Amino acid sequence: MKFVLNGALTDVTAHPMARLLDVLREECNLTGTKEGCGEGECGACTVLVNGEPVCSCLIPVAQVQGADVLTIEGLGDDHPLQHLFMNEVGAQCGICTPGMIMAALPLGPTPTLDDVKTALAGNLCRCTGYSAIYRAVLKWRTQSGAEGTSINALTFNGADVNAPETER
Repeated sequence: MKFVLNGALTDVTAHPMARLLDVLREECNLTGTKEGCGEGECGACTVLVNGEPVCSCLIPVAQVQGADVLTIEGLGDDHPLQHLFMNEVGAQCGICTPGMIMAALPLGPTPTLDDVKTALAGNLCRCTGYSAIYRAVLKWRTQSGAEGTSINALTFNGADVNAPETER
């Protein structure tokens, strides 16, 4: 079974119905993609297949034959969104972080807060609440040269997303 994994042609010998998540973690030794629920409900296992976010715990590896698969490792260790997750305290235990980052990547250059919420709706976080995550994604798009996104004017449930958690 051949597919492009993080920019490199990859050939795996896994059973065609093996979960993509298991193939990535066990055969490809890419453990950044996490298993949270194993049922496609939490988003921790999100990867991009041909640029679209998918739950890798639900996808048989046969479905990615000939496809382009991007995991968190494919971003390297220096992606601006990874830094902003840390700077904005959008990552605590780290289980959801790779999936959140991967789900945010396809967002357009000027997402609204609602766009971010929609893109991340399938990803659950039990540690941070979501405002720090939303703030990290919005700042990433603004710092990437996006126009028209005013971070200072954004609110989440009536609270300023830029205010420290203790002030909300």
